[in-house]
Amino acid sequence: MPTTLVWFRRDLRVADLPTLRHAAGRGAVACLFVLDPMLLARRHLQSPPRLRFLRAGLVALDDELTSRGVRLLVRHGDPAVVVPGVAHEACADLVLWTREVSPLGRARDARVAAALDADRVAHGAMSGDLVVEPADLGGREGRGYLVFTPFWKTWSGHPVPPRAAAPERLDGPELPSEGTGRLPDGDPPLPAGPVAARDRLVEFVRSGVADTYGDGRNDLGRDGTSGLSAYLRLGMCSAAQVGRALGLPGAVSEGRRAFWRQLCWREFYHHHLSRHPEVARQALRPELRGIAWPGTAADLRAWRAGETGYPLVDASMRQLADTAWMHNRGRMVVASFLVKDLLVDWRRGETVFMQSLVDGDPANNNGGWQWTAGTGTDAAPYFRVMSPIRQGERFDPDGAFVRRWLPALRDVPDRRIHEPWRMTDEEQRAAGCRIGVDYPAPRVDHAERRTRVLALYEEARRRAGAASG
Repeated sequence: MPTTLVWFRRDLRVADLPTLRHAAGRGAVACLFVLDPMLLARRHLQSPPRLRFLRAGLVALDDELTSRGVRLLVRHGDPAVVVPGVAHEACADLVLWTREVSPLGRARDARVAAALDADRVAHGAMSGDLVVEPADLGGREGRGYLVFTPFWKTWSGHPVPPRAAAPERLDGPELPSEGTGRLPDGDPPLPAGPVAARDRLVEFVRSGVADTYGDGRNDLGRDGTSGLSAYLRLGMCSAAQVGRALGLPGAVSEGRRAFWRQLCWREFYHHHLSRHPEVARQALRPELRGIAWPGTAADLRAWRAGETGYPLVDASMRQLADTAWMHNRGRMVVASFLVKDLLVDWRRGETVFMQSLVDGDPANNNGGWQWTAGTGTDAAPYFRVMSPIRQGERFDPDGAFVRRWLPALRDVPDRRIHEPWRMTDEEQRAAGCRIGVDYPAPRVDHAERRTRVLALYEEARRRAGAASG
């Protein structure tokens, strides 16, 4: 009987997984997850909350597989050595994995494929992460899309992949597993595994949040988001599963259609990284690669600690530190503030997010930071500078979000909650909040920094134009 080795990576589920379904249809199945020491050691990817979530997700996946007859093998080492080695142990004649788009992932997969070729073991990468694969959405000239709207129009017309039921029974060789002991111990930031992902998806759809998503997703003071990002990040559910639960984009409520657009933004950035791997390290727009960012390490530390003196920025960063997650509106505001107020290179903030977020994803994180910085694909214009004050007044009008994460501002009057430095001495005494003592004074002047950052962008464009001319 032929044996297939299924190599799990960011697809920690048993349902809606083409690799596992195909393997089960062939015969015996061995299931493997490799803890790659190179990835675990990369500073950019070291996120204790995400690694705890991964550990819990691997335990949950093992439970799912064990109930069907096989165990999840967890091994530590270079995948180019471990995967062929386990294939040999299992007497596998085929190795399957789910296709990835990140530069690191693609380079790793190429090395594994070469090693398997040397051992004369067949292998293949299958779909399973995205609704539409990059190869199936090439645009008019086959080079993909740099603008979201035409991508959305084409992408939303593609059929959602059909449901692939979880195999009821799996048979395979019994092999030793090293377990998850090399990953950080402790409680994950949220329940992990495919069952938890399904429960969250059901709650999102049945509670009505999906139908009000268009209106509620930017409201910082309410639970108006899906809560699915971490599950999508590690493939505990698939984008196709989410899409089928919502209904087709053209036949659903405005709220659900708004969430479909968010799924599409996720795929837009994945497609973009697949075709432009260089953006993982530099700005997409060449004329904005030479900006000399004058922001300091002290500025970055104050931002990361939530001590900038701007309440919406600080509350969002405190939320990140406490929960390993941040509201999407908060992500845009804090990114804009770091780059365009504190004048810190966007790549520094991108790294902090990858180190902190349970849902940190190379494609989405990079795309979001380059969007805010004005350096990437279909980005906000570089001259758009978000005001943390106006953003707070619009999306946290009563200050509920700020007060939740900044208890020092709990008794600040509503009219001052997003500009507490404007309180009079009497108001500060009444609120029990002395600016500069109980809560920081503003680290920078927003209006002055707006003028300064626009000059930095213009100077970079001028130099780039002179160099090309």
